[in-house]
Formats: sequence, structure tokens, C-alpha cells
Amino acid sequence: MDPSYADPSGVNPTVAPPAPEQGLRARRRAATKQPVAYDFRRPIQLSREHSRILQLGFDSFARQATTLFTSSLRRVCEVGLSSIDQRTYAEYIDSLDPMTYMTLFSVDPMPGVGMVELPLAATMSCVDHMLGGPGSATQPLRHLSDIEGAVMSGLVERLLGEMRYAMAQIVALEPRVTGKEYSPQFAQMAAASEVMVVTEFALRIGDQAHRMTLCLPFTGLLPHLAQAAAPAPASDRERAQRVRAAELLRASFDTVPVDVHARLRPTELGPDVLSALTVGDVVRLAHPSSAPIDVTVDGTVFAHATIGARGPRLAALIVGIPQEES
Repeated sequence: MDPSYADPSGVNPTVAPPAPEQGLRARRRAATKQPVAYDFRRPIQLSREHSRILQLGFDSFARQATTLFTSSLRRVCEVGLSSIDQRTYAEYIDSLDPMTYMTLFSVDPMPGVGMVELPLAATMSCVDHMLGGPGSATQPLRHLSDIEGAVMSGLVERLLGEMRYAMAQIVALEPRVTGKEYSPQFAQMAAASEVMVVTEFALRIGDQAHRMTLCLPFTGLLPHLAQAAAPAPASDRERAQRVRAAELLRASFDTVPVDVHARLRPTELGPDVLSALTVGDVVRLAHPSSAPIDVTVDGTVFAHATIGARGPRLAALIVGIPQEES
């Protein structure tokens, strides 16, 4: 058949059409070659395994919070987990209402501060229910009074207690309320570029739907997530090996050399005095001749000593330790 012959339908009979499977594989290869933008503000991402661990913990928290809201408000309530995201603190603040009810709390043993946020409409509805009101859909958007704040503080503290129980498998949190704020711009709990783990919950009070958020520091949470995701030892021998390795590591720290400095008390001089110094000038030090010197490691004072000599070398005789003196 002439290769130049073309069928009236427009399909060349000498060229077989691609199989459906081949076309699907080609589309998959093309899809995998698409470039993905790298966000330098998030050098570390939540892995799927870490997200799954957090999801299990916050699902438990949502169930406990459902019981808490229902019993406290004496109204059928429901709390459901909506999403777990990794955002910068600035992005989280921008997502909140200009006026909302925020409770800041410590996240010991993790560094940093956490936050529970409830919209003012949901907050006033909770207060209305707990004070015997109907909890109508129309609520005033204002700061809480002293009585209203005390009532709401009790609910939030019980909510943090439920979070302590839900997060026990990840980290033994000891949350304590450290402050309250109504304007997101004044809640300075972290730097604008600091990465946070933001969890959103769908809160339903009767027929009213609200959003509740929980913000935790990502850098403090990540080591505990990695430890929770680590596989448990499969046998007694493996457990013994891990204990032995930990003991060796702990003992090796006693032999690590560090730079120790013997330091006099600082002396303050003005720029005019410093600029006028010449060879042979004498600078009067602020360190008294009878006062001991500080023995420091990386700027931290851990002992006091007096200057002496041992053979041909200078030496320092330890005369006090700050812990014993205090």
C-alpha cells in the first residue's frame, strides 16, 4: 500500500493508534515531570506519618471536646477535626477575624507558646448558655466582662485538660494559661516567620456552626513527633541494646573537651578613652583585687576562682560554685 495514501477518515492505516495503557503511562510521566515550587520559609514539612499521628491525637481531642461542650452548655454540641496545616505565624494571624477570643498557654516541656482561638460569636454563645441564657444566634461582639471572662476561663482550662489527655501519646504536655487577647495583631506568641502547626475544628453549638483553631509551635513539636513515629523495639535484646547505647552516649559526654575561660569582671570605657589609648597607658579595671574571677564555659558562669600559680604556669583555685552559694 502506498504510504502516502490517507484514509478519508483522516487516519493513516499504516500507523497504529496508541494503546490506552500507553497513553495513560505517558500522561503519568508527563504529570510527574511538572516542577514543584520550593518554599524556603518551610524547609521542613510535616510528613504523612507525622500528620497521621497528629490526626489520631486531635480526633481524640475532638471527641473529648464534644462531651465537654455538651455537658457545660447543656446543649447538643459537636466538635470535628477539619484540617491540620503547617503555616507561618503571620499566615495564621491573617486567617483570623480582626476581633476574636484567644487564650495563650504554655506548652511545657516544649519551648514556645500555644494558642486556642474561638470566634467571639461562639464565645458569647458559650457564655450565654453557661449563664442560663438561650444562646441566640445574634451575640454582641465585644470584650468579655469580668464575670463572663471567669466563666469562659473555666471552660478553656477544662478544654486544655482534654488536650493534655489527647496528646499524651505524643508529648506529656502541661498547658497553663498565660494570657488572653482579643486582637490577633497584639498576640505576640511567636515571630512572624516561625512555623506553626495549625489545627482547625468545626464547632457546632445547636444549629450554629463555628470554627475553632489550635496553634502549636512546630519546632517544639517535631522532635516528639519523630520519637512517636520511631518503631518500638521488637525484642528484649534490642531494648537492652538501646539502653546500653544510651548509657554509653551519656557517659561519653563526661570526656568531651570544652573551652574553659577565667574571666575578670567587665570594665566600661567611653569611646573617647578608647580612641586616646597609646602604648604605655594604664587602664584601671573594675575588678577588685580581692574579688574572685569567674570560670565560664560558653558564657555561662559555673564557678569562681582566685588567681594563683602551679609551677611555671598560671592556675585558678576554685573557691565557690554558684549553686552552692545560692
